[in-house]
Amino acid sequence: MVLCQGGEGAAAPAAGRKEPELPPGREDGAGAGQPRLCPAPGIEAASAEERRACGCCSGMSWPRCCEAPGTKKKAACPGLGLLYTVLSAFLFSVASLFLKKIEDVHSVEVSAFRCVFQMAFVLPGLIYYKTGFLGPKGKRIFLFFRGFLGSTAMILLYYAYQAMPLADATVITFSSPVFTSLLAWIFLKEKYSIWDLLFTLFAITGVILIARPPFLFGSRVTGIEGSYTDHLKGTIAAITSTVSAASTIVILRKVGKSVHYFLSIWYYAVIGLIECVVALFVLNEWSLPHCGKDRVLLILIGLLGLGGQIFLTKALQIEKAGPVSIMKTMDVVFAFILQILFLNHLPTWWTVGGALCVVASSSGTAIRKWRQSVKKAKQSEI
Repeated sequence: MVLCQGGEGAAAPAAGRKEPELPPGREDGAGAGQPRLCPAPGIEAASAEERRACGCCSGMSWPRCCEAPGTKKKAACPGLGLLYTVLSAFLFSVASLFLKKIEDVHSVEVSAFRCVFQMAFVLPGLIYYKTGFLGPKGKRIFLFFRGFLGSTAMILLYYAYQAMPLADATVITFSSPVFTSLLAWIFLKEKYSIWDLLFTLFAITGVILIARPPFLFGSRVTGIEGSYTDHLKGTIAAITSTVSAASTIVILRKVGKSVHYFLSIWYYAVIGLIECVVALFVLNEWSLPHCGKDRVLLILIGLLGLGGQIFLTKALQIEKAGPVSIMKTMDVVFAFILQILFLNHLPTWWTVGGALCVVASSSGTAIRKWRQSVKKAKQSEI
């Protein structure tokens, strides 16, 4: 490093001399004619953003900071992102359990309450970041379909939770990464290898083991809640929810970072609420819960769903997507545990086998995508 006089070049300090400390409240080299450290020849100068305080040197700006731009800082708490993922999975699973406990409220009405909670959370963020409520003109059609498909996935998922065993519905919806790879290959022209095809077949096998269609398993199907007709309806709803959720991820990839994520959630909540209200009037199912317990459960479902979304977002901010996707298998584990403890419903071996197939396929897809991203990152560094 060399000293710059007034922003240009000068001589380096003598060896062994102590570098003078900056006066409190003064930026590095802020005054005219004040000496400051500059990068040595061959080292690129920091940009305006990189000169800002990094927080690790008592507010001192780079290059006086202990770490140069691009240097990887050690995580304050290793594994914190994975812990957030586990907490997110637990909150989502408890919300699903409460949904099963609600007696007199239709799943579409529960979805409407969830959308209201989402809107209440996102609205202050939209105002703070001044993103507007419609988004860029060229992206509105993508935002509309993201909101429509995302809210449809939520409504159908809630219906599946009420119509079939909790673990079965959770396992089916967990196959979303496999369908995402397939849709990304079709619409985004992303690479789809023989491994992706194998993972897709594993996921389909798992879904068949859970659905247990009579033409394959006979007329006597065991281990289901209620009639097989309701079980089949729940299975179809769960599969459609999974495909819709995968479609929203493909749309978000298409949009990229050109749209603030708060705006994406806003479309999801607003369109979902409209969709729920229309469906409730068509089904003639709109009614406030008569029981105080159901009202409390509705509020808790909204809060737990919001908390799960926050923890998942924080996990993805500080941890890579691959490990987070793998750790999300805890969704299935929690679903099995809660179903046994609180719903007194033991899963069949068919369900366990289907869960293993789906978890293996989704985990394999996540690991493969993770390794590809790491490989691309190393190639770009070279």
